[in-house]
Amino acid sequence: MRVIAGKAKGIQLKTPDGMLTRPTTDRVKEALFSILQFDLPGTRVLDLFGGTGQLGIEALSRGAKEAVFVDAREEACRLIRENLKRAGFTGQVVRGDYLTYLDQCREKFDIIFLDPPYAEVFLENALNRITEIDILQSGGIITTERPLGKELPWDFPGYDRSRDYKYGKILLTFYRKK
Repeated sequence: MRVIAGKAKGIQLKTPDGMLTRPTTDRVKEALFSILQFDLPGTRVLDLFGGTGQLGIEALSRGAKEAVFVDAREEACRLIRENLKRAGFTGQVVRGDYLTYLDQCREKFDIIFLDPPYAEVFLENALNRITEIDILQSGGIITTERPLGKELPWDFPGYDRSRDYKYGKILLTFYRKK
């Protein structure tokens, strides 16, 4: 796993042992950031299911101003800190449950990355909560990654949904705040 473009292009990021974290493939990550490329410079991003930190680090490499990483597991938070250091960036790393973080969050973001464990209802819960609270800037984007066959709601008041972008067995969908 590597940083694909920007200031830290080519830097190898460390991946965890075992199957608890499923890093986004380079192909999907490249597609995701090609779609976001003109929205990234100067943004504040939230990598809500941090894992390795690769999405937030890629955003920083491509010009995001700040990144916050949230993960419930201490091993993942250590890995995110190590990967930030490898890439030469700083970021806020928060250990905690994603819903608790969202309930207590008083910050605003321009882009929120949602790439949770596929087998759980974390994605649906996070989308519902984010669209209920006011942490996304006007015009801000929520990005979602999910497996083929996992459906998401089309309608959230105040948000426009993109079409699904299919990459093998992975779907990317974007919600933009009106």
